[in-house]
Amino acid sequence: MTAELPSTGSGRLPLRERKKLRTRQALIDTALELFTTRGFSGVTLDELCDAVDVSKRTFFRNFAGKEDVAMAPTQDLWVAFLDELEIHEPDGRPLAEMLQQVLFAALERMTGEGWVRRVLLSRRLAGETPSMDAHGLHFCHRTSRTALATLHRRFHFAAPDDLRPQLALDLLVSAFHCALDRWTSRPGTPTRSDLAADLREAFAALPGSLTLTVDLRA
Repeated sequence: MTAELPSTGSGRLPLRERKKLRTRQALIDTALELFTTRGFSGVTLDELCDAVDVSKRTFFRNFAGKEDVAMAPTQDLWVAFLDELEIHEPDGRPLAEMLQQVLFAALERMTGEGWVRRVLLSRRLAGETPSMDAHGLHFCHRTSRTALATLHRRFHFAAPDDLRPQLALDLLVSAFHCALDRWTSRPGTPTRSDLAADLREAFAALPGSLTLTVDLRA
């Protein structure tokens, strides 16, 4: 789910689907602009729908609420992650590395114009809007459960209650959030390539984080 209109094997999507995607993107762009200008609580759902000239029924066909539309840019990345996980073929690498590959593949799909700016606006809003953080936690938990179910459905593990797949997913998500925080705080306007670099750095730090020892400060 990127800002670009995807194509099918036989060409572009049908006109009706393209219109739906444009409406969805207009809702995201308008919401982020209004929330940034007037504050998240300063914009009603009616005002948002009026600004895009759509009904609330159309809004709710796309999003569950204001928090959902405000966090759509990063949520779209994880929707793409789940899509990629459904088709990824293992090549003998450890599961943790495979999940990293899948996330990088999802990031490669975020090629739509303005995606980076939307993510930055969304993250800044989340930093000052507790309800967005709560929504993000719920989305993260739901996505992790879906990803875990996909892993168990597609791949063989030693036992149904094997904790390692869940831990591998949890570490992936944790590293992503560390990378996202670092990326968001970069000076200027960071790029998608910068986010990929921050992700690689976070993933590289994971093994050392498990063996890190500490001493009390003198």
